Amino acid sequence: MSLAISPAARDLMAAWLADVGALRGGSEATVTAYARDAAGFLAFQTGHHGDSMGLSPLKTLGPRDMRAWMAFERGRGVSARSLARQLSSVKSLYRWWAERDGFDATAILSTRSPKFQRKLPRPLSVPAARELLETVEAQDTRDWVSARDVAVVTLLYGCGMRISEALGLSAAILPLTDTLRIRGKCGKEREVPVLPMARAAVARYASLCPHDLAPGTALFRGVRGGPLNQRLIARVVEAARMQLGLPATATPHAMRHSFATHLLDAGGDLRAIQELLGHASLSTTQAYTGVDTARLMEVYANAHPKA
Repeated sequence: MSLAISPAARDLMAAWLADVGALRGGSEATVTAYARDAAGFLAFQTGHHGDSMGLSPLKTLGPRDMRAWMAFERGRGVSARSLARQLSSVKSLYRWWAERDGFDATAILSTRSPKFQRKLPRPLSVPAARELLETVEAQDTRDWVSARDVAVVTLLYGCGMRISEALGLSAAILPLTDTLRIRGKCGKEREVPVLPMARAAVARYASLCPHDLAPGTALFRGVRGGPLNQRLIARVVEAARMQLGLPATATPHAMRHSFATHLLDAGGDLRAIQELLGHASLSTTQAYTGVDTARLMEVYANAHPKA
C-alpha cells in the first residue's frame, strides 16, 4: 500500500521518522508503528483522491478526508483502540510538519479520536503467579530450555521487567548481582533490585546453556543459539496457563502487572513502584496496578509534608 505514496511524501515521512527516532528518543518499536500508521494514511488519501498526491494537496486535507479515512479503517475491521493509535501517529506527523513548514494543520489535529473503553491490566493472584512459574518449568524436557524459560519469567515477575527488556539483556551481566541496570523504553535507564530467586534462576540457566554466553552476546538464546524470540516465551506461558486453567490474560506481560500490584498490596510506595517499572507518568503506574483514587489519596496523605 505504501508504494502509492509520492516520492515527496516518502521523503517527508523519512525525515519525520528520523526526528522521532533520534531527537525525541522514540524506541524502534515506536518508530516502526509510526511508519506503518502514517504510510497507511497517506496511501489511503492517495487512493481516495485518485492521484499521486504531492505535499501541497496533503497540506489541505479537511474533515471530510479524515472521516473517509477513519470510516475505511473501521470498515476493514480495525478496532477503535487501534484506530485511535493510528490517528495519534498521523497527528504526530502533521504536528511536526506544520511546525517545520509553518502551515495550518488544524483540520488534522482537531480530529476527534474514536472512543473506546480502556482495559485495565489483569494481574495474577500471588498463588497463581507462583503456580505459573512452577508450571513453566515443566513445559520442556530439555533441562537448559526449561531453566531458560523459568529464568525469563522469573525476571518479569521478580524485577518487573518488560519481556523486551529481559530478552535484550547481555550475557555481560553474568554473574547477576543484587541490582541490575536496565535500558527501557526510549533509552531510559533504571536500576532494579534482583531477588535471590531471580539470581538463582539465571545462574542455573547459565550453567546449563550449551551456547557460549560471551560478554556482548545475548543472554537468552534459542535452541540454535540465536537471540530468544518473544513468541517462544509467549507460547510457553500460554501452555502453562491453560494447564492451570488461568484466563487468557495470564500472559508474560501480566507477570509485570502482577509484580507492581503485589508490591502495592504489600504496602509499597506508588512512586517507588513507578521508578521500578520505568514509567514516565504516575498515571501509567496507577493503571498497571489498578489503583483507585482513594489509594492514591492515601499515598499522598502519607507522603506529602503538608497533607
